[in-house]
Amino acid sequence: MSEALSPSAGRPYGLARVCRWWEVARSTVYAARGRRQRTALPSKRGPRTQYSDAELLARIRQVLATSEWVGEGHRKAWAQLRAAGVRTSKPRVLRLMREANLLAPTRTGAPRGPRAHDGKITTERPDEMWGTDGTTTMTGEGQATIFVVVDHCTSECLGLHATARGNRFEALEPVHQAVTEVFGGVDEKIAAGVQLRHDHGSVYTSEDFQREIRFLGLESSPAFVRAPEGNGCAERFIRTLKEQLLWLRFFPAIAELNAALADFRVRYNQRWRLERHDYRAPAEVRAAFMALETAA
Repeated sequence: MSEALSPSAGRPYGLARVCRWWEVARSTVYAARGRRQRTALPSKRGPRTQYSDAELLARIRQVLATSEWVGEGHRKAWAQLRAAGVRTSKPRVLRLMREANLLAPTRTGAPRGPRAHDGKITTERPDEMWGTDGTTTMTGEGQATIFVVVDHCTSECLGLHATARGNRFEALEPVHQAVTEVFGGVDEKIAAGVQLRHDHGSVYTSEDFQREIRFLGLESSPAFVRAPEGNGCAERFIRTLKEQLLWLRFFPAIAELNAALADFRVRYNQRWRLERHDYRAPAEVRAAFMALETAA
């Protein structure tokens, strides 16, 4: 209509006059004209990302293929990409992994009632509380019991020991490892000020176990009865140990299992990334606390 000629003046009416007569904003006309003339599909607003979806997905596949861990989800993949210098967002990694069917399998827990423990079990500094617990696995020599000690602040594995006889004396071995690791030896009251969280298993409530930890200066801190979440730090480490080692390999002898546990303990402390510590390894978290104490 704006290009039509006026019969009296012989000139086009013009866009401004037509819009004024029709009471339509010229910006609306320009926007509609631009949409009709646009041939390419609209793209995402903002600056262009460094990697396309196909390139980023290829890097995600490479991270998952070269990782020494199994069953890692989109958060760990995103952290590995960030450590390698690839900057992207977690929602984008989640979307790409979901579309490519690369997400780790998850289990839906059953609903539960009120818990006896609803507090916080992690600590603000290392060596304020340690957690100890045990699990079992089958070997070529029969069932083996594995005892662990984990720091409640750094999630660092301080003690790890497998034995054919899961008695109270064997349960003390990872405790001795932890005391030696942190305090440099085993002596009377050397670990004073550290609480030891454990469940109500017979090996932990026995007089021999309690007497020995009192000698070392450790304070017994039993979890609530039938509330394993009170010892959640050790329980969560045991789950990782199962998923990353015990369920993947069979050990003909307990000696081979202990050698693998010693190697796993080093790998876990040095390279296992923890979301609650901004995807840093337990050893990095302890080193950061040590640097702060040195600076102070």
